[in-house]
Amino acid sequence: MAANPSPERPASLAPGGTPVTPPARRHRVAVIGGGSAGVSVAARLRRAGVTGITLVEPSDTHWYQPLWTLVGGGQAPLHASRRPEGTVIPDGVHWLRRRALAVDPDARTVTLSGGDELGYENLVLAPGLRLDWDGVPGLAEAVGRDRVSSNYAPEYAPRTWELIRNMRAGTAVFTHPSGPLKCGGAPQKIAYLAADHWRRRKVLDRIRIILVLPDPTLFKVPEWSRVLEGVAARYGIEVRLRSELTAVDGDRREITVTSLADGTKESIGYDFLHAVPPQSAPGWIRTSPLADPKSPQGFVAADPHTLQHPSYDTVFTLGDVANLPTSKTGAAVRKQAPVVAANLLDTMNGRPPSRRYDGYTSCPLLTAHDRMLLAEFDYDLRPTPTFPLIDTFKERRDMWLFKRFVLPPAYWRGMLTGRL
Repeated sequence: MAANPSPERPASLAPGGTPVTPPARRHRVAVIGGGSAGVSVAARLRRAGVTGITLVEPSDTHWYQPLWTLVGGGQAPLHASRRPEGTVIPDGVHWLRRRALAVDPDARTVTLSGGDELGYENLVLAPGLRLDWDGVPGLAEAVGRDRVSSNYAPEYAPRTWELIRNMRAGTAVFTHPSGPLKCGGAPQKIAYLAADHWRRRKVLDRIRIILVLPDPTLFKVPEWSRVLEGVAARYGIEVRLRSELTAVDGDRREITVTSLADGTKESIGYDFLHAVPPQSAPGWIRTSPLADPKSPQGFVAADPHTLQHPSYDTVFTLGDVANLPTSKTGAAVRKQAPVVAANLLDTMNGRPPSRRYDGYTSCPLLTAHDRMLLAEFDYDLRPTPTFPLIDTFKERRDMWLFKRFVLPPAYWRGMLTGRL
């Protein structure tokens, strides 16, 4: 870790001239991550009157990632999912355009790119996930070329639509990795959007569609799994359960699929591959004392209800990096952010955390170009509908309209501002 600057030496500057405060001057709240989770918590703390908040985020672009499935399905432009990061940082929050490299919760410091340290009194961890393209041999070399794409990165999502639009015959494979990942329904949603497009173009009968899933069912909540079974059957999709993509040969346009039940391997040639990489916590989190030893991916340990770290009471976590037994979605963040903000305020005022998170998450399951299932459930996999008078176990056009035209402005104007 870097030494504190001497009195004669000015504090170093982040890109754009942002000063980095020495650890001796501890920031009241440090928020690591400028995605939906970090910005939402910072906004709620500011609305509660908290000052001295510093948000660490190296990117100058903020992405609304749920829209990328629609980008890949030809239903939205990529630019609609992007805004300058500076426009979503709450007023009164100090933005450091630096990358976090390490955290020492005992010293209450975060090491930043450039060698500086950020001292904090309270810490909110929301740096998101790491996409491990190298986790599948050959995938990193093939994605973006060799008719391989992925909606999990903005540079590839438009290519997904290009490949779908131009396909007239052959084999299309859609894969889902083992382990937790953000928006667990996204790997199969794009399969349904592609199949519906090919059906409307009257080429579906010439295209073999294979969906590779590591789980024993299409969806972990039985009520929606049964509906999705009917959707897959309607499109003639071959569903390979308890299976995983384990290798990609882009030159030969061939993949290896391994059964998680008995280890048998199958080689499948493809004309289009939509692959989702394995995902884990950033490396500096995985090697820190804050990582949960029970998490192979190195996610941050947290009380499932208060979202407070079990060993460091001034550390809270939320979003994709938190090791919580629920799906990693933006809807989950929307419910977690007010819990973290309220419980952090309790801790700062010497009170025990009072707010509780019940594991609520939501997965908007697109099943056609104008139909969607809205799956909402909690830790116990109990359906928890936001709209109790609407049957969300049916594919609905109004739910598709809700995702396409209501959720994006609600995200930008409500969730990121701490109002929703």
